Amino acid sequence: MKRISKKRKEVLAKVDLAKAYSLGEACDLVKDISTTKFDASVDICVRLGVDPRKANQMIRGTVSLPHGTGKDVRVLVLCTPDKEAEAVAAGADFVGLDDYIEKIKGGWTDVDVIITMPSVMGKVGALGRILGPRSLMPNPKTGTVTMEIGKAVEEVKAGKIDFKVDKYGIIHSSVGKVSFEGNKIRENSMELIQTLIKMKPSSAKGTYIKSVFLSSTMSPGIQIDTKTVVA
Repeated sequence: MKRISKKRKEVLAKVDLAKAYSLGEACDLVKDISTTKFDASVDICVRLGVDPRKANQMIRGTVSLPHGTGKDVRVLVLCTPDKEAEAVAAGADFVGLDDYIEKIKGGWTDVDVIITMPSVMGKVGALGRILGPRSLMPNPKTGTVTMEIGKAVEEVKAGKIDFKVDKYGIIHSSVGKVSFEGNKIRENSMELIQTLIKMKPSSAKGTYIKSVFLSSTMSPGIQIDTKTVVA
């Protein structure tokens, strides 16, 4: 039988795994039960009452978190030379086109977001096998294929994230760091949840927000009372 560490016992003593907490309580508690020596991420999992196999129930979009994610997002912009200065001025970490396409073909994917232009999607599309499985493929629906390169870079750097329901009907997303104040984690979480509520497909029947859990890196999940987020 696997032994439970002292730290794990201390964490489990603070969390009632059978209880559904209010969002505010959960945001304060997730900070208290984080035991990592680094600034752990705070993640939210929202289980939706949708069938992702049906095209009209596939939930995908973007949201700008009011307090950002706390992460230093590395942005690659694949664009023509006339847009390079705009991308650099907006804070892009890597800017170019053919040279970076060759690097990616060689296996380089050390970025968090890739932004590009409609006119070069012919070249970028050939990278689908590499970028697709890593969720790095630019998509007009998430605002990463656009002529407004500077604006797109600024939004991503400021905390704009994209989300997509998985095959089990669950949205996974980071909503901050444990160093954030509890209220900031709550406001980021609510912004995402309210965005999901607005996107509810008309074809989805029954309960839409089925369950919500909050956790930090290596912590147990904290169940949230859905009534506190679906007012």
